[in-house]
Amino acid sequence: MKKLFNIPSNQSLILLIVMISSITTTVKAQNPFIRNQFTADPTARVFGDRLYVYPSHDILAQPGKGRVGWFCMEDYHVFSSANLTDWTDHGMIVSQTKVPWANPAGYSMWAPDCIERNGKYYFYFPTLPKDTLLYGRSFGIGVAVADKPTGPFVPETEPIKGVKGIDPNVFIDKDGQAYLYWSQGNIYVAKLKENMRELASEVVTIPNLPTKGLKEGPFVFERNGLYYLTFPHVENKTERLEYAIGDNPMGPFKMTGVIMDESATGCWTNHHSIIQYKKQWYLFYHHNDYSPKFDKARSVRLDSLSFNADGTIQKVIPTLRGAGITNAKTEIQIDRYSKIGEQAAISFIDTADTFKGWKTKFTEAGAWVQYNTVDFGSRPVKKLMFKMLAEQDGTLEIRTGSLTGPLLCKVDIKKTNEWMVVGSGDIKKITGIQNLFVVLKEGKGIEIDWLRFE
Repeated sequence: MKKLFNIPSNQSLILLIVMISSITTTVKAQNPFIRNQFTADPTARVFGDRLYVYPSHDILAQPGKGRVGWFCMEDYHVFSSANLTDWTDHGMIVSQTKVPWANPAGYSMWAPDCIERNGKYYFYFPTLPKDTLLYGRSFGIGVAVADKPTGPFVPETEPIKGVKGIDPNVFIDKDGQAYLYWSQGNIYVAKLKENMRELASEVVTIPNLPTKGLKEGPFVFERNGLYYLTFPHVENKTERLEYAIGDNPMGPFKMTGVIMDESATGCWTNHHSIIQYKKQWYLFYHHNDYSPKFDKARSVRLDSLSFNADGTIQKVIPTLRGAGITNAKTEIQIDRYSKIGEQAAISFIDTADTFKGWKTKFTEAGAWVQYNTVDFGSRPVKKLMFKMLAEQDGTLEIRTGSLTGPLLCKVDIKKTNEWMVVGSGDIKKITGIQNLFVVLKEGKGIEIDWLRFE
């Protein structure tokens, strides 16, 4: 990240304007939480004290490189975080050109999973085979093995025998028995041998699931003796996340409810995982945030998940804010708001390069945005910085707790037709975790990219 500049602290109110040609956005736990590439189908796993996410990697197909207008994936990355806020990309871990049995030009490396057993990490992935006479024309599921959750992963020379389909998911029960789930029209399960590379039982088609519409992407977990089979299902036109509960990893399961409704904007797919991390449960899923006109280029999200007393899952309402605590001294993307008023709107900074992110436009006086869970630490901040442009002069207020809560900072805005960085040194003393309210008191047409305290 570029260092901007220092603001003198001996003035009560300072308005500084600095031309900025480009700003590198810090990857933070706001949805989507991976912000430099398309990602989908996130499987989250806890290894040690870190949370790892293994997604598929959408790219845009081109003539001769995948099927134009369709899903296109050629490799996998892994990401990790210790706080759900700062995410590290550990780079590419498996590529279609490095898997001995895979079609090196298949561009079909769909939803994966990863599990740890006896100090080894087993990465499961589906793709099309290069030898269709030997393996058939349908997807096979392969395994790559590593000594660390970030790799390097070494793919097996053959796919798992007896398995045809996509979306592998592995669950290890308390007794040590491992199970492999996958989908291809139906959802299937089989026991795995100790070596995690071979089936140890006959394949079972899981019964009592919806017969109408596509079912895929199984993810199984256990909580308080109940086994949850969760999966995307097309009940109408797009996928919603549903679940069934049973008392055995191989079923039978009883259909129980919906975890997340269909996308309000029409993204055809959703694909997920559910994990507990530091005593809180989370739902990882995807949406086409960076590609609203093309839903085959998706981005991973996460939100908190809760259970009712009877073990049923409370429906998750997708948010832009996501989860995790935002450090006040980092760039706070208020366009990933917790709540927003009617006179504020969100749009891309650059529609030709959506990875530059979004901006918040305060269209009229009275417009506001709420952004929750900002950590100011134990030492008071002295400055406010934010990147903005303005159609006319105005006044901006930052409050805490509510729209009428304590005033943290007030800044006079000057008209500018170019993006500027503005700063104020008149900050009230504040520490700890706060909910922020950004309110336009006077003016209109003021746009904000980010704000940061120092």
